[in-house]
Amino acid sequence: MQRFKCNITYDGTHFAGYQVQPGKRTVQGELERALKKLHKGEDIKVTASGRTDAGVHARGQVIHFDSPLNIPIEKWGIALNSLLPDEVAIIGIETVPDDFHARFDAKGKEYRYLVHRSSRRDPFKRHYAYQYPYPLSTDAIKQAAADLIGTHDFTSFCSAKTEVEDKVRELQEIEVRESGDMLIFRFRGNGFLYNMVRILAGTLLEVGSGERDPDSMPSVLKKKNRSAAGKTAPPQGLYLWKVFY
Repeated sequence: MQRFKCNITYDGTHFAGYQVQPGKRTVQGELERALKKLHKGEDIKVTASGRTDAGVHARGQVIHFDSPLNIPIEKWGIALNSLLPDEVAIIGIETVPDDFHARFDAKGKEYRYLVHRSSRRDPFKRHYAYQYPYPLSTDAIKQAAADLIGTHDFTSFCSAKTEVEDKVRELQEIEVRESGDMLIFRFRGNGFLYNMVRILAGTLLEVGSGERDPDSMPSVLKKKNRSAAGKTAPPQGLYLWKVFY
């Protein structure tokens, strides 16, 4: 058996999320279906760096799997991509030691959140960015974001449904950048809680719109209560951009 590490990209629009769910179309389900075909009916389990929700995209998700097949490494991506739906693609594959683990070996991740700043609906962006028609102060957003960088208990910025007990994470960088009519948030950290990036984005948008004070982030963190933060931004603007090892 040989262990393989894959970088994959996918359009999450028409998936019920990454993780396999009974009766639903998922990214993991499509990956394992393709591997099963390649292995002549043998089930091959895939492990990812983490899950993404319905409608969320990935530019740099990482998975690993074990296989007994003796296929040249340069042919693996071609073989799998021929069996995967158009929304999913293998963009890199390599052999790794047997103890490599896509989830537990990850040192950090980068997510990006895209906001389409326009009062006009764009059918070609509706699945890939959050349309936000109201005025925004990027200076206020940057001011608030600065107070979120560092090691904090992010209980206020994660879903109340999360079962994780330790909610301390390190946010190493938050970049807020304008590009035409797009506002791009870039979040880099050592780990992220369930819905954390979408809640961060939603809260910072409330700051930018004037609904929240730019100086309020330390207070929101201190309260350790989901109700203290802003709305959860919708899924279509979120991208898992890169996983660091």
